[in-house]
Amino acid sequence: MAEGRRGTAFREADFIWMAEWGFDFVRLPLSYWCWSDRNDWFYIVEEELEPVDRAIEWGRRFGLHINLNLHRIPGYCVNGGDLEPDRLFTRSAESRRRALEAAAYHWRFLAHRYRGIRSEHLSFDLLNEPPFLRDRRDRGAYLEVIEHLVKSIREVDPDRLIFVDGADLGQAPVEEVADLGLVQSTRGYLPKMVSHYTADWVPPEEFESVEPPAWPMRDASGVVWDRGRLRAKLIDRWQPLVARGVPVHVGEWGCFNTTPHAVALAWMEDLLTLWREAGWGWALWNFRGPFGVLDSGRRDVDYEDFRGHRLDRRMLELLQRY
Repeated sequence: MAEGRRGTAFREADFIWMAEWGFDFVRLPLSYWCWSDRNDWFYIVEEELEPVDRAIEWGRRFGLHINLNLHRIPGYCVNGGDLEPDRLFTRSAESRRRALEAAAYHWRFLAHRYRGIRSEHLSFDLLNEPPFLRDRRDRGAYLEVIEHLVKSIREVDPDRLIFVDGADLGQAPVEEVADLGLVQSTRGYLPKMVSHYTADWVPPEEFESVEPPAWPMRDASGVVWDRGRLRAKLIDRWQPLVARGVPVHVGEWGCFNTTPHAVALAWMEDLLTLWREAGWGWALWNFRGPFGVLDSGRRDVDYEDFRGHRLDRRMLELLQRY
């Protein structure tokens, strides 16, 4: 439902298989377009949320925690944000106000709808991957968004467990909200030269190198990326938050299917090792598809037939070890 197409439904089999394989956390990226309209943010078709209702129920039935993330929220999406009529992150205060009012309306609606479900079964993730914050004004705007959305939810459902993405596409901790009782969500997509090799939706300047991936790997500046550098870039900068008792969770990570399989698995194992040492949970993007364990479309994998799907058994077993 991240793409915003009406009538999209989750598959019960996915939840069954995740539970069978020993996983316990499912992050559902959602677009408000599935139940509303970008031209009328305060219009909600409740029936269109029934697939989400079913997913939450499957989570309870199969022992999976469900995390609802607004991948597209009124006023912002990391993909195609210019399609929104007003923006959460803009220099225009009036445009920000309109978008924030609508974003809060949707979270209040969801909080009302799912108020009776305990936080052990269901949590909310405010919005996906806020933009790079260029200066203090940008940072202040994001803090305003976080505080307003959290307040809107807690006015309806005071005990709801809430996640907030780090700044700069989830990559930077937000220490200013450490006292709000939130889980902070980070990412595991560095270096992009490994995680997103040839991905055409990533801006060219974000790639450390365009050479075929290896692991460890030297980037175009001569810097060696290995487990130690991953620790410095993805773990150490979050330690001040951890020291203050803030839980940290890896909301997304994964490796695009054009990276050689052996390289992807070696890189993934280093990340999984670091997160286990840190005590952090994680959510793989995605379950089925070019980053996942099912139907990933990799050319160099000896897939196993699994109930009509192509299973990357080696990747699955690696994930299960952690």
